[in-house]
Amino acid sequence: MSYLGTPDESPLYEAERSARGYVPNYLRVLALRPEVYEAWLRLGEAVREGMDLRRYELVTLTAARRLGSSYCGLAHAAVLLERFYDDAELRSIVADHRDAGLAPSDVAVMDFADRVAADPTGVTERDVAVLREHGLDDTDILQIVLAVCLRRFFSGVLSAAGAVPDPVFDTLPAGVRAVLEGTGEASPPGA
Repeated sequence: MSYLGTPDESPLYEAERSARGYVPNYLRVLALRPEVYEAWLRLGEAVREGMDLRRYELVTLTAARRLGSSYCGLAHAAVLLERFYDDAELRSIVADHRDAGLAPSDVAVMDFADRVAADPTGVTERDVAVLREHGLDDTDILQIVLAVCLRRFFSGVLSAAGAVPDPVFDTLPAGVRAVLEGTGEASPPGA
């Protein structure tokens, strides 16, 4: 489901059908250029390597929200719910990460991710210094920048192609879905 005509079948689909039981809409879009999808997978693995998965997911969720990407926001909220937080905790993070009981370093990371997603040219040395004050080193900070900029690319592709979030995300808590689909009260972080 997108603005583009996508292939009914692709060599990319079988692995996803086996693993997930369905073919995600993002994959249908990228099946038009399988070599780009394969490069995307390799780049994503390289970016996630050496980065704590929970942090990666918080950063990605923050970037997706700032970019207005319901698809990516829902997908990464699902990972956070499955692996790291319960319903109430995730709803709290989505509503206002600054008031969700997260560690101060997590709040600082999410604030920084929001700033990078909103306008990478607006990041200042002081923004980086705040992260250092929370114990992050330069490699940690670069990992956040890479994760956000990776999300800027992928969310942009999905949004411009009109990729619709997969029905599997309908199982997320209603409050989380409402915010990430743009129908809830909460605004993106830092707004």
